[in-house]
Amino acid sequence: MAGLHEGALKVQLNAQPEKGKANKALIAFLAKALGVGRGDLALVAGQTSRNKTLAVAGLDATELTARLQRVLEE
Repeated sequence: MAGLHEGALKVQLNAQPEKGKANKALIAFLAKALGVGRGDLALVAGQTSRNKTLAVAGLDATELTARLQRVLEE
């Protein structure tokens, strides 16, 4: 994870941005980092963009922020 950039989480992946490979890799990476299942993450905007919006089920904003902070500190 590259950290925060202009108020957004910046993640660098090696997956190719073709046929949804990068999106799948992003979801798998974030699910593992946040300790949630891949099914708990949904790509809601930016399917073909570098900038994406994801929804995380099962975590409130406080818990999500705490988990992201722990990941960024690693």
